[in-house]
Amino acid sequence: MAKTRVPAIEGWLTMDEDNPQLLGYLDESSGTYFFPKDVSISHAPGHADAEFKEVALSNRGTLWSYTTNHYKPPEPAISKDPFEPYTVAAVELNDERMVVLGQLADGVSPDDIEVGMEMQLVLGTLYEDDEHEYMVWKWKPASQ
Repeated sequence: MAKTRVPAIEGWLTMDEDNPQLLGYLDESSGTYFFPKDVSISHAPGHADAEFKEVALSNRGTLWSYTTNHYKPPEPAISKDPFEPYTVAAVELNDERMVVLGQLADGVSPDDIEVGMEMQLVLGTLYEDDEHEYMVWKWKPASQ
């Protein structure tokens, strides 16, 4: 039986396989975008009472930086068993001009990327249980 694909964290991304997008907030008074959507401790300077509108963020951007982690992160982070190094990409979203971190998509290695290249957001599996496949966003070169 096929497992149901669900977001690892509800409300953080759309589950559209062809066009996944992160869900954030826009402070319309300042033009400031937020991701993730928890703005309980973060507001644009001078806009503490601003109201926020939920928006779908760009799913393309420019690779700003990246690093490969060679250590197993502490709980509650979930990693493969046995642990495998993984690469985290910092991508500046095209429209919002904000940097969002995410792992490289499965099958993409650090040798496949370089700073300044266009990247595209895709869905990737974080972990599975008997019934579900829990999905997160990952990055891949837009040319792939």
